[in-house]
Amino acid sequence: MANQYVPPKVWTMDSENGGQWASINRPDSGARHEKTLPIGEHPIQLYSMGTARGTRKGQKVTIMLEELLALGVKGAEYDAFLIRIGDGDQFGSGFVDVNPNSKIPAMVDRSGPEPINVFESGNILFYLAEKFGHLLPTEAAPRAQVMNWLFWLQGSAPYLGGGFGHFYAYAPEKFEYPINRFAMEAKRQLDVLDKQLAKGTFIAGEAYSIADIAIWPWYGNLVLGNAYNAAEFLDVQSYTHVQRWAKMMAERPAVQRGRIVNRTMGEAWERVDERHSAADIDAALAKQPA
Repeated sequence: MANQYVPPKVWTMDSENGGQWASINRPDSGARHEKTLPIGEHPIQLYSMGTARGTRKGQKVTIMLEELLALGVKGAEYDAFLIRIGDGDQFGSGFVDVNPNSKIPAMVDRSGPEPINVFESGNILFYLAEKFGHLLPTEAAPRAQVMNWLFWLQGSAPYLGGGFGHFYAYAPEKFEYPINRFAMEAKRQLDVLDKQLAKGTFIAGEAYSIADIAIWPWYGNLVLGNAYNAAEFLDVQSYTHVQRWAKMMAERPAVQRGRIVNRTMGEAWERVDERHSAADIDAALAKQPA
């Protein structure tokens, strides 16, 4: 108890104890420097990052766009520009104009008379599903189920990423209490998913939807061993229905394409810094060993 932390009456920032992200984390919002966002030639402009702490949410949108393109939706053609969050690109004036919260991903739809800014990954999925009429049922009952699970993800993922992932993998020191607290919650969430997936092929039933696209980058990557080096710690093999679903999702061509966009880590065949045409992804995937 001698080393127990006693909070001060008024919190002040301690930049020396912020871990690997201390250089960019601050308690204020808004632009920190002037930087204009690039604009490509397609209707959809995406500004994101696909690999790093917390950026599994970036994979959602590129997977969604690739699924729409696979369905023949030409209007879903997009440019994906890399936002290097470690360098603070998200605090550039252009990015903050699109998303005042300075979090990836952010999207601009330039297909209409006026650009439409869309941020928050769940909202981007919903916007694209509504705009193009795919991957979201129109009937009230199945639509409600998809939206239930989309919002479940938006509320649950922070406990997995900012909670468990942070204290288990990224915090400058490991402490038993927060790791145990968030490991318990991560396992509870996996159990929720496992029981739901025992009922049907996909998250919201027998139809593939934006709920699957939203949840897979977080929980699919987790049970496949691609997040936090925590697969053994969380005994992810025990969630057999989540395992079945995660592997099935990973085999979808659009998932394989979308998950490597705006990615800066990994082998040459599993990263595409920026995407401006299908050929950019094709070129990367062609490097994959046989």
